Formats: sequence, structure tokens, C-alpha cells
Amino acid sequence: MNAPVVTRRQFARTATAAGALFAITRRAAAADFTIRQNHNQPVESPLHKRLTQMWEAIRQETGGRIEAQIVPDNSDPALLDRLIHGEPEFLTQAGNGLASLVPAANVQATPFAFRKMSQVYSAIDGDLGAYLREELKAKGLYLFPGGGFENGMHQITCATRPIRTAADLEGLKIRVPGTAIYLEFWKTLGALPVGMTIDKMHDALKSGVVEAQEDPLDVAELFHLYEVQKYMSMTNHSWSGYNLVVGNKLWDALPADVRKVIERNAVKYVRLQRHDTDSFNGELRRRLMARGMIFNDADTASFRAKLGSFYPRWRESIGSRAWSLLEGHVGKLG
Repeated sequence: MNAPVVTRRQFARTATAAGALFAITRRAAAADFTIRQNHNQPVESPLHKRLTQMWEAIRQETGGRIEAQIVPDNSDPALLDRLIHGEPEFLTQAGNGLASLVPAANVQATPFAFRKMSQVYSAIDGDLGAYLREELKAKGLYLFPGGGFENGMHQITCATRPIRTAADLEGLKIRVPGTAIYLEFWKTLGALPVGMTIDKMHDALKSGVVEAQEDPLDVAELFHLYEVQKYMSMTNHSWSGYNLVVGNKLWDALPADVRKVIERNAVKYVRLQRHDTDSFNGELRRRLMARGMIFNDADTASFRAKLGSFYPRWRESIGSRAWSLLEGHVGKLG
């Protein structure tokens, strides 16, 4: 039987493929831990950029012992459960996304609590963050100290009308993230909130399933909401960020020196990402206006006037300890 003839081109192609496979195998073998870093922002976002840089710095500082794949998708509802059970994954998640495990995490989104970013960082980098770490640890998650990446203060976009006062929210179909108690906030204001993950938001706005949404300015830019929304009403009604978490089982399995490298870099790149996002949000009013969006500054006093009966329910939901720590940074609420 004649042996098959291999052309020079076929040989070169086979050799190249074999070499690439050998290189990948060597690199994989060099890593003691290969993990996934999940988040829910576009690859153009400051979050994706700084997470990519963070894990590359960690790879270099550990001599390649830990490598990460950055995955811009955390829509899987089983993701938190996987982390708790020891899957090799890290996650950035807003407080209301963690509230299914620890209701106190909703404290980060308390309506009209934070008035400036210094209050946010003082709270989540200080005693309020320490309290949430204790609560999450008891549920199987490690929350990084100083690991709160920035999203920003929430505003309202709408396709049909500007939101100038609370009266403009009556009957408004608005997409909102988060938990039942956060949806109740919008119902108290007269809106018709629809809970929905961020990956479905653009299509829902385009089709008219909802006519409005509430998120920071960077979301309007990064998710191209200017294509489907006409008005941007500045309300600063709540804050959200991206808490960096990992399952206790995986965290405890990592060597102590590797954990120190991860923690040190988390603090460094959180600071860089916060600066990036704050600067980005600061310039977006001008940019979004150039894209055709119409801005207005809302009368938020009319919003607050309707929340007298809501704050006691919110306090009950997040717990008296979280409420007390929050008020220590922002003053009396309700």
C-alpha cells in the first residue's frame, strides 16, 4: 500500500498547527490555576479594560501560576451558585445582584442616599463594605476589600417624554435591574417597572416592550441607548458599582502569596477604573447631546416627597445594621 504524499504546504500547515498546540499546552501547564472573570459590560468599557489589565498583572507577578479568561457575560442565573460551590470563577456584580444571597447588599442602591462619590467610597471601602464582606462570607462568597468597581449615579432615559417631576413617572414602563424591593421603589413613584437583565435592554427599548430605563450615563453610551432613547433626565436617584467576588472554596484553595497578589492588584485597578468611569461619565452629557439626546435636570424633591412610606420598608429589607452604617455616611434618611 502506497504511503500518502504530503505536499510542502500541507507539511508547513501541520507543523504550524502542532507548534501552536505545543505552545498552548506549555502555557496551560505553566498555570497552576486557570479561572474565568465574568462581568456584564461591553469590551469597550473601562471595567473590561481594567479587569484585563488586572489579571495580566497578576499573571506576570505570579510567574504565570494563575491565568484568567475575561468573559463579558454574567447573565447565567446559576453563576453565583457555581462560585459558592467552588467553580474557578470570579465575578463583578452590583449590590442588587448579590441581594438574593444577602439582602443587605441592596444598601448600595438605596434611593437618594449618596449625594457625592466621596460618600460612596467612604462607605463601601469602610465599615459598610466590611459588614457586607462578613455577611457574604457566611453565604460562601469572598468580597474583596476595596474591590468595588464604579458604575455611577443612575439617571433616567426615555423614548417618549422627559422626566421633569415625579408626576412624569405615572404609568411609565421602565426597565430596572434588581430585586423586588427596588421594583417597589419605582411602583411607589407611580411607574410600571419591568425587571430585566442588561443584555436584553436594548431590544426591549427598541421594540417598545418598555419605554424607559435607569442607569448611569456610561450605560447609555456603551449600550447605544441613544439609538432608541430620546430624553436623558438627570435624577441621580441611586448608585451602583461592580463588587468583585469569588467563592470561598476557590479563594481558600489559592496559595497565600497568590491571594496577596490578587488583592493588591484588585485595589490598584479598582482605583484606576473608578477614575476612568468618573471621567467618562463626566464627559458623556456633551457626547450624548451630540448624538441627539435631549437633557434636562429633574426636580428630585418631588421624587423624595413620595418616599415617606417607602423608606421604612427598605430599611426592613436591608436590615437595621446596614441602614445604620449607611446613615453614618450620608445622614438621616426618610
